[in-house]
Amino acid sequence: MDKSGHSQHISQQYNEELEDVKRSLLEMGGRVEELLAEALAGIREGDSGIAEEVLKNDEPINQMESYIDEECARILARRQPAASDLRLVLAITRVSTDLERIGDEAGKIARQTIELSEAGRAPGGYTEIQHMGTSVRGMLHDALDAFARLDEELALTVARQDKQVDKYYGSAMRVVVSLMMEDPRGLSKMLNIMWALRSLERIGDHARNIAEHVIYLVKGKDVRHVGLKEMAKHVKK
Repeated sequence: MDKSGHSQHISQQYNEELEDVKRSLLEMGGRVEELLAEALAGIREGDSGIAEEVLKNDEPINQMESYIDEECARILARRQPAASDLRLVLAITRVSTDLERIGDEAGKIARQTIELSEAGRAPGGYTEIQHMGTSVRGMLHDALDAFARLDEELALTVARQDKQVDKYYGSAMRVVVSLMMEDPRGLSKMLNIMWALRSLERIGDHARNIAEHVIYLVKGKDVRHVGLKEMAKHVKK
């Protein structure tokens, strides 16, 4: 039995089904991490080719989510899992949804890159994008690591980092607005930067969601609608 209460079952096939869907989720997570890294590289370099590849690679992410959903539904129907196994299946479906949405946000960043490559480089905001990008990439990586290792402490750390990302976002938006006021001619380009920053802020939110699902999986407590202090209490119990 592991720390979340999951135990080996008499049916080896059941064990393999659970392990297969967990592996599929972590593979999906790795693909989404790559997609986000490419989206950030594309906007940093103003490379529409990279951006086009990001958009092409979004569909396989959608297909992986569909596969995971179907496998989880099949397990629920055939195995009728109880207690900890039920939490595992539910957590996997929730995490896959957040991963798919992160992929969508990476695609939105890619679209801003394509528009900027056609209109010309924006007057600024790239430093803020890379700063936020580094932070949310770290959050996503740690959230997936927390899931793989069933590490509720690391998950709590990720949830706390989201507050800092929100602060980065507020600061970055002030920079963008200031640049808009200084040079109205660059307004449309700065709007592209603004939307890219918004996508990064949402990715941070989804990474926090994944962290919350890990705490639910390990501790059996739904912490999606509680503050950080209350979340920490559940983790420490």
